[in-house]
Amino acid sequence: MRKPSKRVKENNQLFQKDKNYTLEEAVFILKKAHKVKFDESVDLAINLGVDPKQSDQMVRGSIILPHGIGKKVRVAVFCKGEEATAAKEAQADFVGGQDLIDKVQGGWLDFDVAVSTPEMMKDLAKVGKILGPRGLMPSPKTGTVTKDVGKAVKESKAGKVEFKMNKLGSLHVSMGKLSFSENALMENAKSLIEAVNRAKPSTAKGHYIKSIFIASTMGPGLKLDSSEYITS
Repeated sequence: MRKPSKRVKENNQLFQKDKNYTLEEAVFILKKAHKVKFDESVDLAINLGVDPKQSDQMVRGSIILPHGIGKKVRVAVFCKGEEATAAKEAQADFVGGQDLIDKVQGGWLDFDVAVSTPEMMKDLAKVGKILGPRGLMPSPKTGTVTKDVGKAVKESKAGKVEFKMNKLGSLHVSMGKLSFSENALMENAKSLIEAVNRAKPSTAKGHYIKSIFIASTMGPGLKLDSSEYITS
């Protein structure tokens, strides 16, 4: 068995694995942990008390984080005509119709967010099996299928993040960088948790948010005292 590195050993001394931390405590520990040479992402993992096998209990949504996510977001817009002009004016990185779909079919995926007009969705469905598993398929629920493509582009570049429950009934979302201030990380985390709470399906029963973990890319994973976020 591979022995833990010196960095991991030092980080493990900063926290107790069986303890639930307040958000403020957890962010303080992550900021104090031994750093690596790149700016690590900070993620939330939220385990939900819903049945992922039931289509009416799917949890999906989006939120514009108050402090963004700390990286440049590349936006591809699938549209034509006037919408294409609006997308370019909003500083979309890639704009096109069938030509852009053909590029995706050929294996091109150099973007982080996909936006589409409703008219283009029929054609875009042809590459659904490519975009879907990567979380790149536009959806009306997240505001990425819209006639107002300019607004969608601006929101994505301003720090809008999407969340979608996986087959195990949990969410994993990046919500900032370790270089952010403690207050910025806490405000982003609270905004994201509130958005997940708002997305609670009406058919969900019992505790909705079961547990929340926060972690940086190379740092420790800390369980939050989620009692203040748990809804029934």
